[in-house]
Amino acid sequence: AVVTLDGRDYYLGPHGTKASKREYDRVVGEWQANGRRVQDQDSITVTELAAAYWKFAKDYYRKDGRVTQDWHIKTTLQYLKRLYGHTPARDFGPLAFKAVRFAMISDGRFCRRYINALGGWIKRVFKWATENELVPPSVYHGLQAVSGLKKGRCEARESEPVKPVPEEFVEAVLPHVSEQVAAMIRLQTLTGMRPGEVVIMRGC
Repeated sequence: AVVTLDGRDYYLGPHGTKASKREYDRVVGEWQANGRRVQDQDSITVTELAAAYWKFAKDYYRKDGRVTQDWHIKTTLQYLKRLYGHTPARDFGPLAFKAVRFAMISDGRFCRRYINALGGWIKRVFKWATENELVPPSVYHGLQAVSGLKKGRCEARESEPVKPVPEEFVEAVLPHVSEQVAAMIRLQTLTGMRPGEVVIMRGC
């Protein structure tokens, strides 16, 4: 017995036997679970992995009909494809991870904390790839060994500190909002509450 998937023949055992039918169910089941694609850890490239992850992410990271993490994911995948697009995904290790991160630093677009966040997304991509048997588990384990960038110990720039809004800006807004919202703004000014904390306040 044989089944052909994506142009490749899979031999299942003697035709008509229970064993061949069980093997058919297993092979076809894995093929369907992988989005009707044949698993091939040896040939899948980083670009192909990025495309597969984006297809997954568009459905998984969705709220109210829109993708919620699209900017972070797209930025991460763009750097992966730019530097290692034609590299077999199974060969992407800690040094490749650091090379991608160094490119982010060199571009000067992002601060240290955001580069660390994008590094976390790289690890998510390969964790998902490991879960779906697109890469060997050793790839993800290797990436986990890479520590984040430490303040004062790397070339990445630090983000500008977040400062309070000037008081005159706050006062200029008050005439243009409802009495309730104005009261909430004044209460935040006096107490330092977060907006969510003001909203959930009750008379009790």
